[in-house]
Amino acid sequence: MPESPGVRGVKSAARTVALLELLADRGDHPSRLDELAEALGVPRSSMYQLLRTLVDCGWVRTDTTGSLYGIGIRALLTGTSYLDSDRRVRMVRPYLDEASDALGETIHMARLDGPDVVYLATRESHEYPRTISRVGRRIPAHANALGKALLAERPDDALPLPTGPLAALTENTRTERIALLADLAAVRERGHSVDREETVPGIAGFGFALRYDSPAVDAISCSVPLDRLSADHEVRVVSVMGEIRSRIEALLPPASGAPDWR
Repeated sequence: MPESPGVRGVKSAARTVALLELLADRGDHPSRLDELAEALGVPRSSMYQLLRTLVDCGWVRTDTTGSLYGIGIRALLTGTSYLDSDRRVRMVRPYLDEASDALGETIHMARLDGPDVVYLATRESHEYPRTISRVGRRIPAHANALGKALLAERPDDALPLPTGPLAALTENTRTERIALLADLAAVRERGHSVDREETVPGIAGFGFALRYDSPAVDAISCSVPLDRLSADHEVRVVSVMGEIRSRIEALLPPASGAPDWR
């Protein structure tokens, strides 16, 4: 965990956050004590004490045998509070509804977080509903329309990309930096990003950065199954989403004294 200049990190706090993030990342795959201790480089006894404390507080849950651990319900409550208290998410939600109604497709809002984007809101299409919500999930920014729209807002030498190889989510994901940089140049010229089966096979995405920050940290996108994506429909998607983006960006700033979270 990075430390602020002049501020000494609290080791126990950093360890707790790392544990919660690890459990959250593993989702519905519960972990054993030894696995968590090894993954975080923490003595087994210390990890056990930390887990028991977090179980008692509701941040971690365990099974009836006490041998498996997963993220607890308190994490959900905190995440929900984040969304409910974020002025920009509240501001954008009605426009996601409008775009979904106009296009009949799935519409997203996401925020850049390091090398990833995190989904903050989704309006699912009635034509192809999903059973698992995307909200709260993170995707490598280089691999989808939302992320590429936001990466293109930054110079090539300041992209928040991992130092190692770029992960491939599908066979179409751009994993070579030179190919990604060429794509981002096209995004800047076009004004929006395009993802054709780079995140999910059979799905195309069109991403639009929301430039109420500089550089932008939020973006909206429209996802369309390729079997529904005619040339005319693509033109309409780009037109509607571009108009929605312009209207969001034109909204008034928050009232004086209201926090404007970054």
